[in-house]
Amino acid sequence: MMDPSALEPLATFCGNCDCGCPQLFVDETAPEDRRVVITDDFGQQIRMSADQFGSIVQEAKAGRLDAVAEGVGVPSAG
Repeated sequence: MMDPSALEPLATFCGNCDCGCPQLFVDETAPEDRRVVITDDFGQQIRMSADQFGSIVQEAKAGRLDAVAEGVGVPSAG
C-alpha cells in the first residue's frame, strides 16, 4: 500500500478541517491501471486508471452525480 505522505496531493476534498480529508494523488510509479489514487479519511485507498477516473469526471460534469452530492441518493440508470 502506498504511503500518501510520499506523494503530493492533486486535490483535497473538504480541506476545511484537520481531520484527514479525502485526497487525490497520481502515483507515477504504479502500473497504469492503478496510478490514480483516492484516499479517504480512514486511511483506505481506491486505485484506478486515468481512463476510469476520466469517466467519473465526465459523469460529474454531465450532472449525473449531482443527486449523490446533494445527499438525495443514487439516480436510476437510464
